[in-house]
Amino acid sequence: MATATASGPVRDTGIGALLRHRAVGKVLLLAVAAAVIVPILNAKWASGAWPDALTVDLTEPLGRTTDWIIDNRDSHPLFTYFFGHVSNAIVLSVRGVYLVLLGAGWAGVTVAAGLIAWRVAGVKLAVMASVSFAVCGLLGMWVPTMQTLALMIVAVLASVVVGLLLGLAGGLSDRVFRILRPVLDTMQVLPAYAYLLPFALVFGMGVPAAVLATVVYSAPPMARLTALGLRGADSGVMEAVTSLGATGRQRLLSARLPLALKELLLGVNQTIMMALSMAVIASVIGAGGLGDRVYQALSTVDVGQALAAGIPIVLLAVVLDRVTGAAGERMGTQTAEADASPLRGWRGWSLVAAVTVVAALAARFADRVDWPTGWVVNIAPSVNTAKDWMVDHLYTDVPVVGGTADWAAHFTTWILNPVRDGLQGLPWWSVLLIVAALAWLIGTWQTALTAVAAMAAIGVLGVWNKSLDTLSQVLAGVAVTLVLGFAIGVLASRSKRFERMLRPVLDVFQTMPQFVYLIPVVALFGIGRAPAVAAAVVYALPAVVRITTQGLSQVDGAAMESSRSLGATSWQQLRRVQLPLARPALLLALNQGVVLVLAVVVIGGLVGGGALGYDVVFGIAQGDLATGLVAGAAIVCLGLMLDRVTQPTERRVKKGA
Repeated sequence: MATATASGPVRDTGIGALLRHRAVGKVLLLAVAAAVIVPILNAKWASGAWPDALTVDLTEPLGRTTDWIIDNRDSHPLFTYFFGHVSNAIVLSVRGVYLVLLGAGWAGVTVAAGLIAWRVAGVKLAVMASVSFAVCGLLGMWVPTMQTLALMIVAVLASVVVGLLLGLAGGLSDRVFRILRPVLDTMQVLPAYAYLLPFALVFGMGVPAAVLATVVYSAPPMARLTALGLRGADSGVMEAVTSLGATGRQRLLSARLPLALKELLLGVNQTIMMALSMAVIASVIGAGGLGDRVYQALSTVDVGQALAAGIPIVLLAVVLDRVTGAAGERMGTQTAEADASPLRGWRGWSLVAAVTVVAALAARFADRVDWPTGWVVNIAPSVNTAKDWMVDHLYTDVPVVGGTADWAAHFTTWILNPVRDGLQGLPWWSVLLIVAALAWLIGTWQTALTAVAAMAAIGVLGVWNKSLDTLSQVLAGVAVTLVLGFAIGVLASRSKRFERMLRPVLDVFQTMPQFVYLIPVVALFGIGRAPAVAAAVVYALPAVVRITTQGLSQVDGAAMESSRSLGATSWQQLRRVQLPLARPALLLALNQGVVLVLAVVVIGGLVGGGALGYDVVFGIAQGDLATGLVAGAAIVCLGLMLDRVTQPTERRVKKGA
């Protein structure tokens, strides 16, 4: 082993080395800035609460804007010649698709779903698709399912077109890609709730606003994956095509797009899943369909009806995810047997169309177009009976363990209230300093500046305390999610058998829309802030577990083997080797956990979560869009701040370093 000599480098472990440490330097700079600025701020605004002088009341101008839009929606040229046509086109498109689905009848739709799944994903998923649609009918949710499906089909087609065009622009132009990437990054971390109110303001409550919000929410993954697919095309293939004298258009159509086909299909898959999630949430602004059934049921705490509408949402999510995912995996892996099949290509699709038409006509001639009422199984009374039993036996005063309502009350009293009161008791400038320190330590000064600006904007909007209430719920939810997620992730990384058992559960949970998670927590815990946090934890947990497991499993085997050969115990390997080497993955898990928890916490306003989520619901329910818009803007700022605080950014390497 080499030994240090007098001429070799000597490691400085004193104060000098500490001061040269990047994190310490940042903290010292912030401390110096705080020492200068804080006394000035404290002298001017000593109360510690967000100063009224720095608050801009947007309620009045937004209220006037809302009134102007409502008064001029039928007469102003902007609405009559543009927004009106856009709205009519959307309504006609959704209604057209809906009438086609109703015209095909339950038999035609069920057969078509099975055959399409068979063509793109195989027999197993064909059976799953047909059974899932049949279950929607059995639960008495056929018409709402078709309403949601019609809205989704229109929204997904529009999202794919918009995403494809943006992705083409980003994939073919470096400048456009540099502009597009931060915009897509920001859009993908914002909660779905934040997209609703601007469209409701312009287009009013109803299907057009819901479709447009869904398009804007679900187009970014298509744009991103299209751009990445085009930019990642094999350079050797592109060079060969170029050397043959192909034009730019020929290179795009004959090489780039075919090489990016898998990314495009993955983009379609992600777009469909996000569109379903948004189409369900958009029920609060009049989208109708299954989401509206869940929304109405939750507002009256009718868990049975909520579950009857929630099951079809889950089934739709699972079927759409599996079918589109399997189609992407099968792309480019067609076997010689499949190529020789007489049903390949247009013949197979013609058979699908013919059998669907026959099934639809048979149902029509048999006067069975609508789902027979005699086949409906009403599960709501049974579910409500079970829920009443839970209320009587599990809510409170259960020996030793207490009841679920007791747990919710304890969590609220011991965790949520102290965290909320602690945050609201901090001077406003100290909150900004903490945000700046966290964002700068993990990222760069640009991310710190963005995070502080976003947090300050919340104060300017005049919803400082409500935002801190929401933030307290997010912090509590993230803490629980990380403790559970890291523990389960460590176990899964250590046991392949446990990881295999866990994988299908995570797959199902990750496909379910956010709205669905509110149903079981209302049944278990009632309404309030604790159930909203519980739903957020359940929603975010699968992503954290999956990322943690992958991060720990992908730690360099040589490092693990070296530590084992040195006699390290399993705990020492985890603490000294796996966790440090998996730090990027763990930070990503933290970031995703924060973003996902926030997305559901704000929806928790529907079940008594209060704070910003309640303001959005109140604004929509009472027609007070100004209040809702202010809360929506604060949610956007909060999401941006949390993402920047938890998003590690690679440090720029200096030239010559």
